[in-house]
Formats: sequence, structure tokens, C-alpha cells
Amino acid sequence: MTILVTGGAGFIGSNFVLDWIASEGERVVNLDKLTYAGNPANLASLAGDKRHQLERGDILDSALLDRLFAAHRPRAVVHFAAESHVDRSIHGPAPFIDTNVVGTLRLLEAARAYWQALEGEEKEGFRFLHVSTDEVYGTLREDDPAFRETTPYAPNSPYAASKASSDHLVRSYHHTYGLPTLTTNCSNNYGPRQFPEKLIPLAISNALEGKPLPVYGDGRQVRDWLYVNDHCEAIRVVLGRGRVGETYNIGGNAERRNLEVVHGICDTLQGEVPREGGYRDLIRFVTDRPGHDRRYAMNIDKIRAELGWSPRESFGTGLARTVRWYLDNREWVANVKSGEYRRWIETNYGTRERA
Repeated sequence: MTILVTGGAGFIGSNFVLDWIASEGERVVNLDKLTYAGNPANLASLAGDKRHQLERGDILDSALLDRLFAAHRPRAVVHFAAESHVDRSIHGPAPFIDTNVVGTLRLLEAARAYWQALEGEEKEGFRFLHVSTDEVYGTLREDDPAFRETTPYAPNSPYAASKASSDHLVRSYHHTYGLPTLTTNCSNNYGPRQFPEKLIPLAISNALEGKPLPVYGDGRQVRDWLYVNDHCEAIRVVLGRGRVGETYNIGGNAERRNLEVVHGICDTLQGEVPREGGYRDLIRFVTDRPGHDRRYAMNIDKIRAELGWSPRESFGTGLARTVRWYLDNREWVANVKSGEYRRWIETNYGTRERA
């Protein structure tokens, strides 16, 4: 038995692959383009393990997809591959449309052709699980109820719009062709192996180097924080028991303002690597992101009631585990902070004025 994972060398994807093989022991064919955020080092512990095969390639390559389906005959697809950073989508939207929309379309087409040729239990048991984001729902006011699976889509960034488009494509392939799909929409992930352009690893890395900790605007934007291993478990549960054609919201029950998150990082680091005067004096408020959504929050009643899943980590325990991982893996951080990463930091933060 084999599953095909796309984007399985990235942050969430690599954690999922490691979690899947540890918990399920089932073979994974891992298709990843290995762009700046796809890092084979994330999967170093699987070197020589016959249960994992890393294939470098692009989901835009239809011929490659057809070959992989034919050669490995997966019983399921778990689709992580995506351009995922909002700020990058603001600076250059085109790659987000290419990968997140056109790439998903080509993967759906390859999966549909493969699935339609299956018979009996193989056809009945096949699943296509699409991993998406809470950002497709738009933004919330302070007193609005959390996003439900029935919340109308209102994406506010090119990234969110591209993911919304891919969600609609997946839905349409189930309703039009009968492809047995599942969609998950998750809140902000954090944890080990996250590329240090995102808030938490960026703050940890900068703090340890004594560099400024940039916080957009007033720092009062609210996100629901989900520890990545909780997310991986939820995906396994949805893949195993989710109702075909359904969407499941996955959240961490951990709404925090961005400034609170950075304060938590500073205080956790102070307990681990004390700095004279602490780390909070490194915080710098910078010009806000254009169109910055104010609040995201996820209602997870559906996945809890139907599938019995709830997050295991609180924000405090998850953050402590995350900080400890980055402290224990400084060589990994140094290796991923390549010229590409430094160019990006300069593009995104170098010209922002202090607020």
C-alpha cells in the first residue's frame, strides 16, 4: 500500500511524512519541486528507508504525474504542494496561480484518470485529500464567531485567492466526476522545520542573533495557532474516516495576537538562553502588510463531533517544544538561511518603515 504526498519536503508536508511513517508504517511517494522552502534535510531521518521515496518534480508536469500514478498505484493522494506565503504573493502573485490553481488542476486531472481506471475495492477506497487554509474565509472582526465550514469564501490576498480557487476545483471534481475528495482548512501552523520567513521561526532566529523582531502594524492581528503535529494527526484522521466530499476545519483552539506570540517567544527564550535585559527590547513595529486580515479563528466542532479529533498541544506547550527544537537544530537553521532567504528578507522588510 502506498500514498502519494505532494509538497512533502516542505514544512507541514515533511512533518506529515515523518508522522505518517512513524504511525502508519505505510509507504510514501513524496513529490516535491524542492524550491526554496522544500528541504530534503527535513527528511534526513528517512535516508535508506524503503518506505519513503522522494521524487523531485513539479505538479504542473502532467506526464510526470501520470507516470507516478501508473508506477506506484497509490491508494490516496495527500496534496500539500503550494506557494504559501502571503507576503510573497503580494510581491509576485503569478507563481501562486501557477502552482496553487493550475498545479492543483493538473493533479486532479491525473488523479481522476487514474481513479476512473480502477475497479472494485481499489476504486471504492481511493481518496484525494486537499490541504488548504483558513485564509480562504477572509477576515473576522473582534466579536465575530469563528469560521465554520459553511462560512462564505472571501479571500483577501493573492495567496488566499489562489487557495480558494483550488478548493473550488477540488469540490467541483467531486460533484462533477465523483472523484472521492476530502478538503481540510487549517489555521496558522507552527513547529519544527518551518522555513524562517514565517513569524515564529523568524522571531526565534532573529532573537538568537540579536536582530530586530519585526511586528506588522500594531501587532494586534489575531491568529489561531495550530501545532504542526496536531495538524498531521488531524489529516490522518480525516483521510481515514472523513466523509467523502466533505470539508473539515482544523484549528488549535489558541487565538493569540501577533504581539502576544512574539512576547511568548521572547519569554520562552529568556528561560532557555538568558539575555541581559531579555529579548523584548528587540521588538520593532514596522509598516503593516497591505490588506492585512485582522483576525482568523476556526470552529472545529465538526471534526471533533464526527471524527473525535481535538488538538493535543496548548499554545504554551507547543511553543516551548518549538523553541527547543530550533535551539537543538541551529545547524538546520543556518543551512536554510541561504542567499535566497536573505534576498527575501531584504525585499520584504528592508524597505518597511518603522511604525
